[in-house]
Amino acid sequence: MTAVTVLLLAVFISLGRWQWSRGEQKEALARGFAAGAVQAQPLGARGTATLPRYAVVSVTGEWDAARQFLLDNRTRDGRAGYEVLTPLRLADGRWLLVNRGWLPFEGRRDRLPEVATGLVPGAVTLRGRLDDLPTAGLASGRAAPALSGAWPRVTSFPQPSELAASLGGRSLEPRVLLLDASAPAGYRRDWRPFVKGPEQNISYAVQWWSFGVLLLVLFVKMNLRTRADT
Repeated sequence: MTAVTVLLLAVFISLGRWQWSRGEQKEALARGFAAGAVQAQPLGARGTATLPRYAVVSVTGEWDAARQFLLDNRTRDGRAGYEVLTPLRLADGRWLLVNRGWLPFEGRRDRLPEVATGLVPGAVTLRGRLDDLPTAGLASGRAAPALSGAWPRVTSFPQPSELAASLGGRSLEPRVLLLDASAPAGYRRDWRPFVKGPEQNISYAVQWWSFGVLLLVLFVKMNLRTRADT
């Protein structure tokens, strides 16, 4: 009984610490998300990885409307859909993927949404936040985009290198630009650093630690009762 109690107590404490750490990480993300909007800056020749995550930047380039990606398994309000990634060719030849927002899945995988409309030819200046590509909790949830075939190409939690390969080996920036909500040629763009806030993780941490306290109380009571019986 003592060994089982110690083992379970260690598990409860570890799970509580993990949830508490996740809550602190989300709080840090929230602070970074809020701080990123303080001052917009032109990206210029700098790489996206050299700036803080969620930094607000302005970029100028030309759309490649013919080659776009649909990020699969992206939900809003419990509904499945896609996020649209459109390549933007910068003045120095680099490519930056612009996340133009979310649109719903219409129920057919063989009929993908039309996402080229509204993209004007020529140079455009855009404003948005720099962010990392979404990551999957399990490797089985990942699906790299096809290297050939029709566009747009569906992908799920891809790596930047996989997207670059699908685009024919272009010089692709590792981060994407979350298009500002006021910009045209976009879809639903209610950007936020996470789906559920840190309060949920803090609550889970307290819950796990409460299990540990309850376990200790039960262990002491059972041992006292055993001694009394003997």
